[in-house]
Amino acid sequence: MRPWDHRPKESATPPLRLPTASGGPPPACPAHGDRWEDEPVRLSTLDSDRPPAELYRELRARFGPVAPVLLDDDIPAWLALGYPEVAYVTGHDEEFGRDSRRWHQWENIPGDWPLLAYAGYQPSVFFAEGEEHRRRAGALTRALEAMDMYDVSLVCESVGRRLTDRFVHDGRVELLEAYVHALPVRVMVELCGMPAGERVTENLAEDLRITLDAERGENPVDAYRRVARQLGALIASRRARPERDLTSYLVADAAALTDAEAVHDLAVLILAGQQPTANWICNALRLLLLDDRFADKVAGGRVGVPEALTETLWLDTPVQNFLGRWATRDTELGGRAVKQGDCVLLGLAAANTDPELWPHGGMGEGSTAHLSFSMGEHRCPHPSPQLARVIARTAIDTLLARLPDLAVAVEAGELRWRRSLWKRGLEELPVVFSAGGVREWTDRGAGRARSRETGLLHD
Repeated sequence: MRPWDHRPKESATPPLRLPTASGGPPPACPAHGDRWEDEPVRLSTLDSDRPPAELYRELRARFGPVAPVLLDDDIPAWLALGYPEVAYVTGHDEEFGRDSRRWHQWENIPGDWPLLAYAGYQPSVFFAEGEEHRRRAGALTRALEAMDMYDVSLVCESVGRRLTDRFVHDGRVELLEAYVHALPVRVMVELCGMPAGERVTENLAEDLRITLDAERGENPVDAYRRVARQLGALIASRRARPERDLTSYLVADAAALTDAEAVHDLAVLILAGQQPTANWICNALRLLLLDDRFADKVAGGRVGVPEALTETLWLDTPVQNFLGRWATRDTELGGRAVKQGDCVLLGLAAANTDPELWPHGGMGEGSTAHLSFSMGEHRCPHPSPQLARVIARTAIDTLLARLPDLAVAVEAGELRWRRSLWKRGLEELPVVFSAGGVREWTDRGAGRARSRETGLLHD
């Protein structure tokens, strides 16, 4: 197993040169040779505290639907900002592939590059293409379809109650650490059939964080290897003694995944479901507790959780930008001349807030055609979006039923977004509530029936 093996494919074009000392783009940068001759913008200089719709509106006005950008260490790329452009890239694998080994920048990328966990090639479903991707993604889809979403909601409710038990008598808690980020990984541990135990779960959660969000001095490669070893032991156990869990369904699938394939693909599923789901819960809670349209419903026991979850995907989607796709040949995108081997970032937040979609206002209302789960062959495999929604909604329902007077402990303006153009989530969410909470479901949930088909509560 070689985590993040980015050895170039034979068809890769020669690497580009790094930017000059003056800070301008290198001569071979995608920004040159283009009819607009734009100076690329360093993504690290953009203000991630601003509302995404506002930030990307300015970028779109400056560059059009596709912007030349510089990643960390001034690595050039394109950022697709328009909804049609992102939809085109995700829907045309023959022009924009997922195999990152075709990138012509690997010679310029240092071994400790901050984005290596997202772009460095691994032999997983994440980077597979063509028939190989269809085989691997099909196995994941069938394993997920074998899960009973009603049972998933019960697992999530149980995890939520156990977590709230830890702080229900305190009357105050920082909700992200105590509940929001703690819940998805614990749910996935149970769904995959991993060994129970708080220490095991805490160690896994920390390794998942380091893998995708390493701080200075932390080694994401070592963290991923620890995750892979843990999953490898689980897969071996389930081959010998299958049970009714996601891992057993995956290894028993007709696609006949090897142990290495199953390890990589199960890791992709867990990694993709942890931070994005947690940030989805976080951003929806912020909307529910602070936006007057939803706060009044919460106070009155008529919680608009489904609406808040959908609106969050439009306006504050958990994954803001996705790295990425790589051009398989010279082509054109949004009026830009894209060269073979160029990297194209998917601006999911920009696409979702594209004003062309909302000419009459009402952004994010009454539609589910957002791109938060991507689209095309490499979209989140069905039914993982449904799984994430079941987890997110049940987590919020359980929390609000247990703590019906939950309120944010600070002024809205004091909440700070994480400084990231890749992920959208708060740094902290301090809340207050009546100590002791409610042990049983209140009438907030009594009037709803849970669907065994979807696992969701229906008003």
